[in-house]
Amino acid sequence: MSDHRIATREQWATERAELLKREKELSRMGDELARQRRELPWVAVEKEYTFQTADGNRTLAELFAGRSQLIVYHFMFGPDYEAGCTTCSSTADSFNGVLAHLSAWDVTMICVSRAPIEKLQDYRQRMGWSFDWVSSEGSDFNVDYGVAAADGPTREPAVPLLQANELVFRRMLTERPELRDNLPPVASRNARASGTDIDGYLSDGHGVSVFVREGDTVYHCYSSYARGTEFLMGYYAILDRVPKGRNEDGPAAFQLRRHDEYETG
Repeated sequence: MSDHRIATREQWATERAELLKREKELSRMGDELARQRRELPWVAVEKEYTFQTADGNRTLAELFAGRSQLIVYHFMFGPDYEAGCTTCSSTADSFNGVLAHLSAWDVTMICVSRAPIEKLQDYRQRMGWSFDWVSSEGSDFNVDYGVAAADGPTREPAVPLLQANELVFRRMLTERPELRDNLPPVASRNARASGTDIDGYLSDGHGVSVFVREGDTVYHCYSSYARGTEFLMGYYAILDRVPKGRNEDGPAAFQLRRHDEYETG
């Protein structure tokens, strides 16, 4: 039997009213943060990037597909992966449903990974997705935008503000092996589920980057990483409102899987 507090309807209504005040404060704070995001300065993208798509090579400007705004989800699928990251896969499950709405607001949304385009297309078909997914194989794009480990110890991302994120990978893999050896179990499990080892898995990261195009110039507007991408994980917002929450702690912690890997009863 649960040991959770039990109350009368009146007591519940009183506490719910107090909580609602804080929820409204959070909503207003979110509105203000959204305004500040929009007011961040833009940085012109001066490097030429080439991406492989199902229809041939494309430049970053061509990925806008005629729209003025582009959202890129940096999906963890490295060159040595056999399958996409489990967590990124759960995130991407929500993308198909929003594409028509984003298009109406002059926004194109795509995924970018370093794996060869053939692997990405095969995995997309397995998952039943239809969003555009392009490969940055052979490009500096993932390193420059802070979601891949640099090949050499002196290599720096093209965008200085993203250097700290890229350095996390470098320290994890080279300078701080004790961090790598004491990762949470989910990291090793996700590595195995992706068909790679922990070094290969951590050579890629996930994130969101936003670009805008004016004329022939593309500008970088915003990037976010780690828990900064949770706004795309719609199931978490739902789970945060049920009694057991995300159930991520303790021996009975729930194991996130790809949608075709759950046991059905």
